[in-house]
Parts: sequence; C-alpha cells; structure tokens
Amino acid sequence: MKDIKLRIRSVESTMQITKAMQLVATSKLRRAKERMESSKPFGRIAQEAIAAAVARCEDANIPFLTVRPVQRRCYVVIAGERGLAGGYNSNVFKALDAHAGDMDYCVLPVGRKAIDKYQHLGKELLDDTLARVEGASVSSCYRMATLLTEGYHAGRFDEVWLVYTDFRTMMDQQVQVEQLLPIVRAELPQDATPVATVYELEPADTLRKVVPDYLAGKLYSALCDSFASEVSMRRNAMDSATKNADAMISDLRLRYNRARQGAITQEITEIVAGAEE
Repeated sequence: MKDIKLRIRSVESTMQITKAMQLVATSKLRRAKERMESSKPFGRIAQEAIAAAVARCEDANIPFLTVRPVQRRCYVVIAGERGLAGGYNSNVFKALDAHAGDMDYCVLPVGRKAIDKYQHLGKELLDDTLARVEGASVSSCYRMATLLTEGYHAGRFDEVWLVYTDFRTMMDQQVQVEQLLPIVRAELPQDATPVATVYELEPADTLRKVVPDYLAGKLYSALCDSFASEVSMRRNAMDSATKNADAMISDLRLRYNRARQGAITQEITEIVAGAEE
C-alpha cells in the first residue's frame, strides 16, 4: 500500500508538470499562428516577383539560376530548442537523411536540437549560433541568406535545400524538403494579370540583388511555420501525457483500494479468529 501511494504521488507530480506545459504551449500557439499568417503575404509576393524576373531573364550565366553538377549540398535544418514535442525533431532529421542519401552535405542548423545533432555527427556547420527558433528576427534570416548565397557563389556547395515543418492544422504538420538554390525557372502564374514590368536594372542584375532578400523571406516564413508546428505538437504531446497520467492514477487508486480492502478483511479475520480462541 505504501509503494502504491508513493507511485500515485509521483504520477500526480508528473501530471502537474505536463498540464502546465500544455497550458504554456496553448498560450504560445495563438501568437505563433498569428505570426505565421502574417509572414505569408511577403513570401507569396516575393515569389511572384522572382518568377517574373526569372521568366524575363535571358542571361544563362546567373549563378543563382544555373544548374551545375551536384557534388555537395547544403541543408538548412529547422528543428526545436527542446524535446517533449512528440516526433517533431526526429521527423525532420529522418526527412533529411532520406533526401540526402549518400550525398556529401553541410548544414545550416536552426534550433538547439539541430545544432547538437549535426555537431555529434561531425557535419560541417555554416553557423552554430542560431539556437533559438522562437522570436527569430528577419535580420537573422537575412544573415542566413547571405551565408547561403556567398557559399553557393563560392562553390562550397552546389544546391541549397530547406528542411522544415509545415503547419497545416492543429493535428496535421508535415515535414517539407524544398529547394532554395539554384532557383528553378518557372512560368508566371496562369491567373496572373499580364503587366509590363519595368526594371531599373537588367533582370539579371535585379536577381543578383533580390535573391538574398527573397531567401530571407522564405527562411522567415519557414521559421514561423516550424515554430507553430513545434508548439502544436508539444501541446498535443503534453495533452496525451496528461490523459495517460490521469488514467494511470485511476488505476493505481483502484489497486490501492483493493489492497486496503484486503488488509482490512485480513485484520477482521484475525480479530474474529482470536475471539473464538
């Protein structure tokens, strides 16, 4: 009975922690979703502008457009700052492993878990200072974009891929692997209004100057999506843990009551036996 009582107290203490973490995640989720939704328009408009410039660019020697033999890749990996979020971090790492295969690659990790993971694996890190995903600024994304464009232009890697978690609904978050560089030539959207765009510079020069800003916007949007996904998965994980703890406490209390009832019955039996003697 004493052991069961100690276990009940231990599980109750754990349940208080998981319940508190669930409430914290719920409060963060609303702000994370607002931030994620506000980041979408810039990404959409920037992508349309890039697509327009790419479609009108006749220069085949732009580094950000030219496809070259792939000897090495760079992956921007957005993971979490801590665990207790279900399969959030492991899903991101599995997606990268499946996509990379045997290809040599370096990593630009974002989030403490990603930094620790690829430091342990001995991979080259372009930067190991981006440990926080929550509250990441546009300026930090621009610094990341500058690292990527400079490394790509210098030939340190031949492709840049982004691995992040796309927030769709509270119960649906999917890991995405998207190519950032080289930019794939794409046609303008079919429903776009045909407008004669006038460039102050040539489209090729415009692309050279705009691509870092475009990548910064893509990275910021991915960070917002990933953080909303992390918070949502942590909330769901803590909700499941709280429910499991509650079910365990109910089972332990039932076992405690049965043990207590058995002890009382035994005592009564002993008293009756002693009285008969």
